[in-house]
Amino acid sequence: MGMQGLFGEAVDRIGGEPISARMARRAPIRHLDPMLLTITLLLSVFGAVMVFSATANKQDTSLDPAQYLKRQIAYAIAGAIVLLVVSFIDYRHLRAFAPFLYGGALVTLLLLLTPLGDEAGGARSWFNFGFFQVQPSEFAKIAVIVAGAAYLAERKEEVRVRDVAVVTALVAAPSALIYVEPDFGSALVFVALLAGLLLLGGAKIRHFLFLAMMALLGVAVILQVGLLKDYQIERITAFLDSSPDVQSEGWTLHQAKTAIASGGLRGKGFQRKNTQTSLDFVPEQHTDFIFTAVAEQLGFIGAGALLGLFALLIWRALRIATLSRDLFGTLLAGGIATMWVFQMFVNVGMTMGIMPITGLTLPFVSFGGSSLVMNFMAVGILLNVHMRRYL
Repeated sequence: MGMQGLFGEAVDRIGGEPISARMARRAPIRHLDPMLLTITLLLSVFGAVMVFSATANKQDTSLDPAQYLKRQIAYAIAGAIVLLVVSFIDYRHLRAFAPFLYGGALVTLLLLLTPLGDEAGGARSWFNFGFFQVQPSEFAKIAVIVAGAAYLAERKEEVRVRDVAVVTALVAAPSALIYVEPDFGSALVFVALLAGLLLLGGAKIRHFLFLAMMALLGVAVILQVGLLKDYQIERITAFLDSSPDVQSEGWTLHQAKTAIASGGLRGKGFQRKNTQTSLDFVPEQHTDFIFTAVAEQLGFIGAGALLGLFALLIWRALRIATLSRDLFGTLLAGGIATMWVFQMFVNVGMTMGIMPITGLTLPFVSFGGSSLVMNFMAVGILLNVHMRRYL
């Protein structure tokens, strides 16, 4: 080795550690993913605008027409704070805290079923603190991703039947509690998380075949025992029926499809009268059916732009999963990507009639504090994994 090589190596190492690594540890922000942050900001702004457009003309004249917009902005600010905190605490510490995060999620979900939980619309899904509400099922998604990732990372892609059973049990417990609330849509997200985590963790095809058989058996038992609520049966019936009664179980789907179709290529614009949005024909349009407001007011171009942003978001998450320096980081990023893909597909699909109506929100866009803060937290975890991929 030449003198330059020896001198360079001596200068680059102090105490046996490369200076570049020490600098990166002190300032991981050097490896920030600016595109992910930009996409998150654009989706949040997009959502705030659509929440305002979907609610401004439907409020009591004595109330502030921008009240939902102001609350959504407040939620976004809270989410941004959570994002900063989560992104600067080394994600590898989450492995040690995984049992506590998971246990805390189960406890809060159990407490929801007591008088402490607030019941609204026939579901006991929130804690009401007066000036704000918290929906524990949203944060349980992150807890399950962390717990599943921590367990599978220890297996080092050598997944056995016992490991599949353990991860399935980890996912099944919170999913069952959420289903009892009842919140069928959120419970389905955990099924998607199970599949995503096992796929990335190294499960075999035979494991998935066995889980598919068990899932079919579970569906049969649910239908036979009558565990589905009447409104859930009506939603499934409307989805399977090619011509449902638009005056009863098919009303919501009919109005959603009408709103999307009426938007055309360029949309009808904001604050137009005599639209599905302004006349409040689409139920829960600022939450579950926010995509109908996007398609009606911004048309195919606006809806396509929104879906394009989601495609970029998911691409960044998958890219971070591949760049992660360890399996734990890969599983975290992959689990988050799975969650976003499933929720986006189901939410948009149910407004078009290609998926049953399940009550899932559209990440970053639908109105809701718990959902928005949780998704900002997920972005914080992704940034964390990306910034520490060399450490």
